[in-house]
Amino acid sequence: MTDLVTGHTILAVVVGSRAYGLAGPGSDHDRRGVYAAPTPLFWHLDKPPTHLDGPAEEQFSWELERFCTLALQANPTVLEVLWSPLITHLTPDGEHLLATRPAFLSRRLADTYGAYARDQLTRVAARRERTGETNHKQAMHMIRLLLAGAHVLRTGDILVDVTPLRDRLLAVRHGEVPWATVTDWAADLLDDLAAAARATDLPAEPDRAAVDALLYAVRERGLP
Repeated sequence: MTDLVTGHTILAVVVGSRAYGLAGPGSDHDRRGVYAAPTPLFWHLDKPPTHLDGPAEEQFSWELERFCTLALQANPTVLEVLWSPLITHLTPDGEHLLATRPAFLSRRLADTYGAYARDQLTRVAARRERTGETNHKQAMHMIRLLLAGAHVLRTGDILVDVTPLRDRLLAVRHGEVPWATVTDWAADLLDDLAAAARATDLPAEPDRAAVDALLYAVRERGLP
């Protein structure tokens, strides 16, 4: 099935530390992509896979419909793919997908970004209580998610590149910031996220009709 990735990818990007502006010499190349399976494959009882690993290292791809479903749910990991500044492959269908980016955004972002960040904070705190150790990398990404959540609610753009905050975030990543300071920063950012949610111009719900039109058009172009 890897030919679906090698032959039918419409958008491929690099995410993770390299896209965030937080990379070091040994940082991974986290590759993510979206493939559009040929339309006739959906006429069989066995449907095309919704996602695939590989074939390259650190590569993961979603079939377009699954990707759109997750993006409509305001999944932060998926939305970052649409706003990554590091695009490695793009087709006309991929351009159509990128042009549809605003349709995925809604006030749900406040809940999903906040929930992801709170979950990571809870996990880090629980590990500290259980073992006395702090997952500094997880703490850094919790802060980054809160920053990104408020940013998208205010601007309508997903914040991926956090280079202006590189030194401060990496200080958290390297354990150079006291845990109390990290939790205070997180509390301030949660308050800011709530304020951004109250003032946002984003719609209450995503534009499912626009996303459906995208999917229909791609499926139509995928006919033999």
